[in-house]
This record gives sequence, C-alpha cells and structure tokens, in this order.
Amino acid sequence: MPCLTANPLPLPHPLRGLLLLLPFFSSVFLANLLLSLLPFIKPFLPSPFHNLSSLIAGTLVYRFIQHIFTTINSAEITFSGDTPLKHESAIVVSNHVAWSDFYLVQAAADRADMGGHTLYFAKAALKWVPFLGDKRELERVFRGVRVDGWKTWLVSFSEGSRFTHKKYLESRLWCEKNHRPQPEYLLYPRTRGFIATVMHLRKAPHVRAVYDLTLAYQKGEKFQQAPTMWETVAVPRLSLGEEQGGQGYRFHVHVRRFPIEELPGDAAGLAKWLEQRWIEKGRWLKARRLRWASVDVLRKTDGIFGGVGRVVDDDSRS
Repeated sequence: MPCLTANPLPLPHPLRGLLLLLPFFSSVFLANLLLSLLPFIKPFLPSPFHNLSSLIAGTLVYRFIQHIFTTINSAEITFSGDTPLKHESAIVVSNHVAWSDFYLVQAAADRADMGGHTLYFAKAALKWVPFLGDKRELERVFRGVRVDGWKTWLVSFSEGSRFTHKKYLESRLWCEKNHRPQPEYLLYPRTRGFIATVMHLRKAPHVRAVYDLTLAYQKGEKFQQAPTMWETVAVPRLSLGEEQGGQGYRFHVHVRRFPIEELPGDAAGLAKWLEQRWIEKGRWLKARRLRWASVDVLRKTDGIFGGVGRVVDDDSRS
C-alpha cells in the first residue's frame, strides 16, 4: 500500500484510517480463530500453550498495530533511563495519559523481546487487548506465572484512570484530606493492586524486577498532549515537525528497573515505595517539559548557534 506509507498521497484521514484498519481487523479475526483452537491441544501440550498464544497475539495483533503507528504513520518513540533486560519477566507500572500509552509500553516491551508477553490490568476497551479485570482471570494468571513459569510483562496503570484536569483536582483534594503528597502531572497512585501483584509474583523465581515506566508526550508547545486512538491509526507523519507537514508529536518513555528483592516485604512498605516512585515521576516529567522547551527555543534560534540541524535531542530511538 504505497499510498499509506511515511510519504503518503493526500488521502482524507477517514479513508486512510479505514484502509489501514480493514487488514488489521482481518488479522485480529485470524488471531482469535487460532486462539480459539488452542484449548483443544492444551491438555496434550500444557507447557508450550502459553508461549504459542503469546506468539499468535504478538505477531498478528500487537506488532501489526504497532507497525501502523511507528512505521506507516511515522511515530518516533524515544527512550531514556535503564535498558530492559532481554527476556526478563517483570511487573510493570506506568502513568496513564491516553490510549496511545499502549504503543509506548509495547515499544518498551519489545526492547526486552517481551512484546508478545504483555498483559494489562485494564478495562475491556477492546477485545483484542489482554486485560485482567476479573478476579478469577487474575488468579489464573498469577498461578500461571508462579506455578507454570509463564513469561510475562504484567502491566498496571497504577493511577487507575487516564489523567485529566478534573481528575487531577480530585486527586489533589484527596491528597490534602489524607495528608499525602500530590505528584506533579500525575494522579496519586492506587496501591492495592500493586501490593497484591508483588506479593504473589515475587514467589516466582523468573520474575526478577519491577519496571517503572514514565510516559511523556508533547504536541507543539502542549505538554502531555497525546493523539486520540483514531489519530494514531488515521493520521500520517505523527512525529514530523509542523514545518514539514507533520503533526509535531513527541513520544517518550523513561525506564527505571528495580530488582524485586530490593522492594519492601510488607504491604505498608510497598504502598510507600509506589508513592515515592510517583513523586519521582512528577519531578522527572517537570524536568522533561523544561528540557523539551529549551530544545525548541534553541532550534528556533539555531542559526545563531551555528546552523540548521545542530540542535538535537539525544534520547535513544525505538
């Protein structure tokens, strides 16, 4: 589909999005069909069952939609902080900004070759996103990881909701009432699910770390403005500058790795640990906003400092 690549013909966005979604939904249908057949072989091959289902989901679903976002629509995801260890199962916590968080988390998981093994604590927004909102399903996953040794990146958006100005004000009021610190650019994290996850999965010998992901966005001068779900599919040139006919989005993931044995052993200690991570996230986001603002100022005055193109942001690329 040459007209849908990074140098597209000027198709209307609705038509462009439809042309991209049709093959994607066909791929999702095929994945669901294959996954529906797997239970028939599970009694005979219990060990490879989870790995095979992860391969199907990763290839036909995750990588397909990720390809639309990063390759066809030119979304450039940058990284800073720690490099995820290859093939390492982990508990993952992240702030929650928008639907597009999914792409950023998946890009981080791909750096660990774990992109097909992600599971999300989330609402069932779409059927093809593996989510853990049911207690029985959650217990099944915990048992699979702990007893059967499933490889996983178990992802939780610990704020429990996407960030909005209204919810931020509600978070501030709650923090004031309960004498808790309010992180900048974030909602105060909900700790119960994190505590239960660590308590269960620290018993699994192959789950060796907690990854703390901080997701940052910018569009023009608007910090933490992310594209809508539809824009991630239908709109081209997402990360190209507006002067190049693009949308001017920045997508960034800051990664921190914590060995699981270093986390507190009790519930109160784990709640405090997660709270401290969120305070540090807020400070990092504030610094990132200032950094991007300073880079933009230098680029606008680049001619004074030696010529076009010399001012760059040195984060690693996906």
